[in-house]
Amino acid sequence: MNTSAHSQMLGASPMSGEILAARIETLAKFSSEPNVLTRLTLTQAHRDAADMVMSWMAQAGMQVHVDALGTVVGRREAANPGAKTLLLGSHIDTVRNAGKYDGNFGVIAAIAAVDRLRSEGIVLPFAIEVLAFGDEEGVRYASTLTGSRAIAGNFDPASLEQKDAQGISRREALVRFGVDPGYALHQARDPARTIGYIEVHIEQGPVLESEGLPIGIVTAINGATRGSLEIKGVSGHSGTLPMSLRHDAITAAAEIILAVEMVARSKRGLVATVGRVETPQGAVNIVPGAATMSLDVRSSSDADRKEAVALILDHAQRIAQRRGVEVKFTPGYDMAAVPCGEHLMACLARGFATLGQPDYRLPSGAGHDAMSFHNRIPIAMIFTRCRGGVSHNPAEFASPGDMEIATAALYEFLLTLANDTGAGQ
Repeated sequence: MNTSAHSQMLGASPMSGEILAARIETLAKFSSEPNVLTRLTLTQAHRDAADMVMSWMAQAGMQVHVDALGTVVGRREAANPGAKTLLLGSHIDTVRNAGKYDGNFGVIAAIAAVDRLRSEGIVLPFAIEVLAFGDEEGVRYASTLTGSRAIAGNFDPASLEQKDAQGISRREALVRFGVDPGYALHQARDPARTIGYIEVHIEQGPVLESEGLPIGIVTAINGATRGSLEIKGVSGHSGTLPMSLRHDAITAAAEIILAVEMVARSKRGLVATVGRVETPQGAVNIVPGAATMSLDVRSSSDADRKEAVALILDHAQRIAQRRGVEVKFTPGYDMAAVPCGEHLMACLARGFATLGQPDYRLPSGAGHDAMSFHNRIPIAMIFTRCRGGVSHNPAEFASPGDMEIATAALYEFLLTLANDTGAGQ
């Protein structure tokens, strides 16, 4: 197949920035709250957005259905029956008071790329499935990524019995959504018949903007360790307890926070955050006898992350001993890093080159549906520049021009993969 005739980005109507931006605005209208975007999984707003996505998929020539977990699936067959399948997609659920682009753009971009194939009469040597997941954010129910986990083959059926704040189980919500949760365990794709999963997403960070680049190739989704530190000191009267005799929990916490920052700054690609500090029963005139603080450590290198956590806890114990307090770490969860597939990244880079874009690579500090496919099928991601690195916020914004470039990069990736003799079968 000759790809040179299909490399033009500007003027390709299915992928134009104006159309992509218009579809972003259309999806943003489906919300459970007036004047803000809130679209939680399996709500009426989610159903309305899913119906809109289904209509776009059908217009792009795909066969469309909604699976047992509420994922909208659009399929375009290959030139030959029995060919392998490439998965594309992202999610259409949101956090409360959300931005318009997180997840939604990835779905819109995938549909647009397939629509471009249809408009040019190109049939690839592999099938394509565009997936619009509906439970990436994990706001309504305790577990998350249920749609992508089901496709990956690692869905936990216990999550069907989880209940939301109104006492509605996920199973009941799925039935109301119009699907049969009894088939939840029958959604898995065969890894031997699946090429990989590709997700286009806004960066949700400031790196591409700082580099002056519209798009980048993700190298890995960072692993994360979360937990809490509990510090026990001795409370006392703030006016009568001399400084030299204090066992102040909050000043120990402050020193530990600085140690967290020091460790994180010591290695490139490592980030560590204390996002919450509390003093139980604290008051303006009491020397704090107790403090709790959160800890979040992330890196694309599991070895670096684990080493950083160990160093932080060692510093915490030394600080506690010197200040005459006790410190205890309670782990929350530990998630391994998810590296992107080398072959898929190489194909992305070749597609970037066709568009005159540099092969710029960066890790993802946030989680994505792509994580669900770890150790099942290869993954890859295209990041799109977002203004100020802002996400999960109404100020979230990606320009029509940048969205067009990202969608064109996905399209060129499809052509590159098709021309790669080892990719299709």
